[in-house]
Amino acid sequence: MSVATGVRTAQFGVIGLSVMGANMALNIEDHGRAVAVWNLETDWTERLVHENQGRQLIATRSLQEFCRSLERPRRILLMIKAGDPVDQTLLKLAPYLSPGDIIIDGGNSYFKDTMRREALSRQTMVHFLGMGVSGGDEGARYGPSLMPGGPREAYQHLAPILQSIAAKSDSGPCVTFVGPDGAGHFVKMVHNGIEYADMQLIAEAYEILTRALQASAEELADIFGEWNRGPLESYLVEITSHIFRAIDPDTGVPLIQVVLDKAGQKGTGKWTAQVALDVGVPVPTITAAIDARATSSMKDERVVASQLICSTCEGAYSGDRRALIQAVHDALYASKICSYAQGMNLIRAGSHEWQWDINLREMARIWKGGCIIRARFLDSIMRAYEKYAELPNLLLDYDFMNLIQKSEKSWRQVIMMAVSSGIPVPALSASLSYFDSYRSAQLPQNLTQAQRDYFGAHTYQRIDRPSAGAIHTDWARLSSQSSRLTGAKK
Repeated sequence: MSVATGVRTAQFGVIGLSVMGANMALNIEDHGRAVAVWNLETDWTERLVHENQGRQLIATRSLQEFCRSLERPRRILLMIKAGDPVDQTLLKLAPYLSPGDIIIDGGNSYFKDTMRREALSRQTMVHFLGMGVSGGDEGARYGPSLMPGGPREAYQHLAPILQSIAAKSDSGPCVTFVGPDGAGHFVKMVHNGIEYADMQLIAEAYEILTRALQASAEELADIFGEWNRGPLESYLVEITSHIFRAIDPDTGVPLIQVVLDKAGQKGTGKWTAQVALDVGVPVPTITAAIDARATSSMKDERVVASQLICSTCEGAYSGDRRALIQAVHDALYASKICSYAQGMNLIRAGSHEWQWDINLREMARIWKGGCIIRARFLDSIMRAYEKYAELPNLLLDYDFMNLIQKSEKSWRQVIMMAVSSGIPVPALSASLSYFDSYRSAQLPQNLTQAQRDYFGAHTYQRIDRPSAGAIHTDWARLSSQSSRLTGAKK
């Protein structure tokens, strides 16, 4: 028998009651809708209802009971682990669903899995949406950024609910229809890739300030707090300041000093880099962030290497302290612009590849609140796409060009100082290399293509005769002939 708070019929259902799922259920209930809840472990379901007595929550013990408790069309949110658990749950739900019902996968599912599931659901006339949810447990409870993709008619039916529970910014609710089938989960995947890059860039700024200036945790908290009141204002910079202020109650030292330097990852960053390779979009800052986490996991090896490998480059910074802090600020800002540019380009490429028609201005808008990468300069990104919806790259926007130019000198100085001091800055360096590559009319890949033609007859094109098409040269024979002619002239 259901344990309920005076309600027998629900307008919404949530499956999966871990922290995110439970908070989403409470968020939906906050906005005037009775919510049916189910979890594989029944005691989780009972506990959620017991701890929230007086709320319109219906605890159910089986999926059949869960589906019977929902109004038609059923609206069901899955907040469960990505992968096989989603497929198994959909299989078990299928006998109890009816045409027109709507299933929303709110986990971090791979977008191609979402495309497959949406196509299968269409066969039974059940609507399936893949919805990225960003903001962590607090966002889920009080207002996340939501990125739904799937049938437009299903989104329109859900829009009033999603708009009510989403975070709000001065640009409106942080939710929009992203596009068909896997578009929502694709955008969430790229969001997480940008998040990886953003976190790594901040970590490198921290590393420079710590190793070059021996900045204390208290000073770091002040620096990041000050940065959060300027153009770098963002959720991640804000919480970084808070982290440096936390004191470990066991040791009395700043807690950050006793945190092991091994960063985990759940796979969305890796997916971002893999898909970028598939569609031919460079995302070097995101890739550097993934590599940095992988390197951090090699803790034991790094400890041994630190004792065996010496460098003559390490030394304390002797220049102006405030000048370096400002330069690191500028380098971080310019690098963040590059990482967002890479992410937005990947979203555009994915939209073209799978014909999703994603509105990049809207993606920047819904990231302004609730999500992990929310930042002040998303307003500037919105304006860039308002001026030119098909902008090829954020670096070509006039305002961003000016921002980069103002930061460029400091950006280069910081990286040179870090390299000369033996401080690893893979993401800052990757961003600068991306900037330099993108603004270069001539790159050395003419040599790369010549090498490919030499050993594999892959052909090349001539600058002076583009209409000639693909050309193959016997480079060894031509080189030999040219050497003989040169020798004869001598």
